[in-house]
Amino acid sequence: MSLLQSLISLGSLPKTTTIETMVIAAGGTAGQNGGGGGGAGGVVYTSSFSITAGSTYTVTIGAANGGASGGGNSGVSGGNSSITGQTAAVGGGAGGGRDSGTSLSGGSGGGGSSPSGQNGQAGTSGQGNAGGNSTSDLGGSTGAGGGGGQSSAGGNGASKQGGNGGNGYLSSITGTSTGYAGGGAGSGLDYNNFGGKAGTVQAGYGGGGPQNSSRDGRTNSGGGGGGLGNGTNTGDSGGGNGGSGIAVIRYADTFADAVSTTGSPTFTNTGGYKIYTFTGTGTIVF
Repeated sequence: MSLLQSLISLGSLPKTTTIETMVIAAGGTAGQNGGGGGGAGGVVYTSSFSITAGSTYTVTIGAANGGASGGGNSGVSGGNSSITGQTAAVGGGAGGGRDSGTSLSGGSGGGGSSPSGQNGQAGTSGQGNAGGNSTSDLGGSTGAGGGGGQSSAGGNGASKQGGNGGNGYLSSITGTSTGYAGGGAGSGLDYNNFGGKAGTVQAGYGGGGPQNSSRDGRTNSGGGGGGLGNGTNTGDSGGGNGGSGIAVIRYADTFADAVSTTGSPTFTNTGGYKIYTFTGTGTIVF
């Protein structure tokens, strides 16, 4: 009889002393009407985090904090995510607005707005990258910068074209290969077809650019919101919201289940791992 079978027959399993975690903050909102793309939420991955059996660990999930208010204003930064005892993942920076407000730094930085010629802002070291820039010129013909992503910076605005969002982060910690934390696209200067593309790791995980594209970051992805074109139609409706955050905890299935949880995390036992996925704030005791 194996050790595992012996333990099961005795009705108990040993308690784990280390866990693997992925914590992602919420993405930032794009600026309105010519605004820069929102930065992706910061990503904090730990392969072996030491824990104490019987202690309560609070898991905080950052919220996407709504859209920009008023025509042409900057966006809103995403909320932070964290697990007790670990470095917090920083919310994505807001995209800059056409008329007022600069882009903001964050987990990844927001993109600079057009046509006022703002620069994108910095990301947090080890968590994300900077947003892209826009340049000012008399004709106002340069698109806004894309928001930064976890694996690359946002693209700079070009002639009428918004910058692409920075590329995101690919992880299989849940048992399925999934992309997170791509930057939002920057606004173009024509609401029909000149927005940038969302940040990708194989597909779009931030907001889109053109009028008919998705503008919001995917829920529980930390993606940045994308800007619409700086036109006179639906482009005036403002920038897309960032995606909310997520936290995933996993460890070998040879160890006991968590003693208790709150916040209704999803639990799976697959591929040799016990996996707790939090999409809202809660607690866990091992």
